Amino acid sequence: MAMPVTVAVTGLHRGDNPQPGASVVRSMRRRYPGIRVVALSYDPLESGLYSHQIDHVDSVYLLPFPMKGPEVLLERMRYIHAKENFQFLVPCLDSELDNFLTIYPDLQKLGVKAMLPSKTALDLRAKENLGAFCTRRAIPGPKTFAANDVATLSRYAAEIGYPLYVKGRYYEAYLVYSQVELEQHFDAIARVWGVPILVQEALFGDEYDVVGLANGNNDVIGSCAIRKLLRTSNGKGFGGIVVNDRRLDLSVRQIIKAMRWQGPFEIEFLKMPRRPHLLFEVNPRFPAWIDFPAQIGCNLPAHMLGLLRGEAPCKLERCDAGQMFIRHSLDLVADISELAKLSSDGEYVAAPLAAAKAEIAL
Repeated sequence: MAMPVTVAVTGLHRGDNPQPGASVVRSMRRRYPGIRVVALSYDPLESGLYSHQIDHVDSVYLLPFPMKGPEVLLERMRYIHAKENFQFLVPCLDSELDNFLTIYPDLQKLGVKAMLPSKTALDLRAKENLGAFCTRRAIPGPKTFAANDVATLSRYAAEIGYPLYVKGRYYEAYLVYSQVELEQHFDAIARVWGVPILVQEALFGDEYDVVGLANGNNDVIGSCAIRKLLRTSNGKGFGGIVVNDRRLDLSVRQIIKAMRWQGPFEIEFLKMPRRPHLLFEVNPRFPAWIDFPAQIGCNLPAHMLGLLRGEAPCKLERCDAGQMFIRHSLDLVADISELAKLSSDGEYVAAPLAAAKAEIAL
């Protein structure tokens, strides 16, 4: 009997600050409907864990928070692998990549494959290092400085001038208008995400996102570029329209080549009148809107899974300008017993999808 293809995926929340994992699962199931999905979560209330009829996952396991370190993560991953025998891993959160890169050689010994950037590439695109990368490569970007203490950060802020953004190295960004606000947000972000904290020049214009997949040999395998139409309060794209912009494509290829990037990426740009595209961020994973290009012929998560399985590359269609997406919210129904089991045991096995569909039909 053939071993089922089993993929472990993180980042399953689809709420007001959506994570990519649920969209990655949905994209992969478009080409591989029979795969088993093991959901790896840091929070028992991630909405995608209970999205049985939309993103159905087969098993759910809680992970230790990234701050616990790679050794604790490896111990947990070995336990999960012993129970699930997953062959592929798709990390979908910025804050976990360092730990997963550290333990990846051990996961490979278990037969697990993933498409990850190198540690060097991951560090190059870190928010605290991206400004220096842009300067060395003559890539336009906003003024950005990082510091481990509030006094140094305040000096950088005075150099930039208010208003400006205060950012965590992984998540959270706030527009502040004074040193008092800067100090308040420094403390709040540092308590959750640690240091360094960043200050960044506040520039305003149209926001562009490019999602893609790179093979580590300076090649972008496929990509899709959008202009954001709707944003959440956290700056997440809640609606977007495909654009075809040759200069944007060239910028992306220049960045990926310079970083020798391998795996998924999302590159964010800002466009202001009479200025080139400014590089804003390079995120080391698929974005939450990744299922949009998958629906119009550019299914990057499924393509990545195919490459990891050793399949011949299939054609990725070019996304046509003018196609757009708008995110849509739904209320999910689950039973409190699922949350109770996940919270107490740190794991649960979901009902089979076929049985769940048959129950609805009745």
